[in-house]
Amino acid sequence: MKRFLVAVFSLLVLGACTAEPTWAPEEQVQRALYSHAGPSTITLFTMVNNRSGSGAHSGLMVNGAHRVIFDPAGTFYHPTIPERNDVHFGIKPNVLRFYLDYHARETFHVVVQEVEVPLVVADRALQLVQEYGAVPKAMCTASITSILRQLPGFESTRSTWFPGNAMKQFAKVPGVKTRQIFDDSPDFNKDLPGQTKLN
Repeated sequence: MKRFLVAVFSLLVLGACTAEPTWAPEEQVQRALYSHAGPSTITLFTMVNNRSGSGAHSGLMVNGAHRVIFDPAGTFYHPTIPERNDVHFGIKPNVLRFYLDYHARETFHVVVQEVEVPLVVADRALQLVQEYGAVPKAMCTASITSILRQLPGFESTRSTWFPGNAMKQFAKVPGVKTRQIFDDSPDFNKDLPGQTKLN
């Protein structure tokens, strides 16, 4: 029985260890780059199930020399937002609102935790998310905590596969500001994000 369980677990792990790389052309990325006014920040997004209260997905926004969202193993997509291996470029205010609206629905809400960091830390985070590569399914939080623990001020972050655990750890970082995004839109309204116009 033990060998059977090990075999099943191995198959599940191997099945989860594949990710489809995405690589937007350089001209699209350069055209989309957006530098957001204000302090440099790192923001953790946690998608929380409204029924169970458990975390379902993690995302990371970095505002440094420019602003990106790292949405590892996520389904977020829009044809006008260039993506390279789970890193989405050109995160203007309307794009950020769209990202939050895409994830917040009648079954999930989004916990937004933001902390100001020195520019050198934000730019290091930008480098790390862009170097990480395409993330396999179910490893969104593992990839984010792996990146965070390499940043000054976040060294105490422990690797975890669980979004709720990462959220609790992030809450302990000094200066974190937290808000929650709720939306009672039905789930089926989120299925075709590419049809939404972003002006």
